[in-house]
Amino acid sequence: MTQATTPRAAADLTAASRASRQDTPRRRRPRRLDGQQLSRGQAALRFVVLLAGALLFLFPFWYMVIGSLQREPDTSVAGAFPNPANIDLHNYAQIDSRVDLLQGLVNSGIFTAGVVLCTVVFGVLAGYALSVLQWKGRGTTFALALLVQVVPFQLLMIPLYVLIARDYGLSDNYLGMILPFAINSAAVVIFRQYFLQVPQEIFDAARIDGAGELRVLWSVALPLIRPALVTVVLVTFIGPWNEFLWPFLITKEASMQPLAVSLANYISNVASSTANPYGAILAGAVVLAAPVVVLFIVFQRWFIATDIGSGVKG
Repeated sequence: MTQATTPRAAADLTAASRASRQDTPRRRRPRRLDGQQLSRGQAALRFVVLLAGALLFLFPFWYMVIGSLQREPDTSVAGAFPNPANIDLHNYAQIDSRVDLLQGLVNSGIFTAGVVLCTVVFGVLAGYALSVLQWKGRGTTFALALLVQVVPFQLLMIPLYVLIARDYGLSDNYLGMILPFAINSAAVVIFRQYFLQVPQEIFDAARIDGAGELRVLWSVALPLIRPALVTVVLVTFIGPWNEFLWPFLITKEASMQPLAVSLANYISNVASSTANPYGAILAGAVVLAAPVVVLFIVFQRWFIATDIGSGVKG
């Protein structure tokens, strides 16, 4: 009896050990984009290359911030790692004493917020109409929207200035700064492409339930294109926030000028007379770039597009 049961017990133990090894989670090696596994050496090499690229990319920003904090200028490479005793906020105080930074930030915020709001509203409406609705001339209208992108804004600046400043009398006015940028053809194209990725069955189901087009757009379409909304907001934000030429033409009063114009005037007229013009210029660049960097850090996860097609079964 013992000789008959021993092989069976051994077989049971072997099967149990195999099952336990299969159930035990294994550490997976990093995979490349093509699905092949990377060895430890390849993974380490990839990490080193990515780290070196990140440091190389971030070094100019680090140098800009450090240079803006130096009381005594040091334009050499060693200036990237200065003496802590040479670090203070003197350059920022110099700018704030000559330029009203708070008023400039408010003007830039109003100008940028107005442009972003108009771009999103008109872009969503136009993108929805060009992708979901069926109407005659839709293809021609989309071709014209693409054609607008190849026309430089500088060619339209003179007629826009005559129209807005002279005919409408909107110089030194927030509306006069916002109107030329209220409609962005690139945003229309982005929204159209995202709406085309949404299965048509979702819109048909909402219409069968009795929803109108505006209800479908607000309750069904917009929640599915959140990555597009955030992308358009961030991409649009950079343009008016850094815009210099049009606000410089349309505003004559210093109290109405955005931050980019105020800092440009400071750099060209006042910075050269300061004890550290190099640090003053870098301090102005930091003030102008900081809001954009913060927005990208906060909303970077929204750039990862989701699989919106999974909302339909079958």
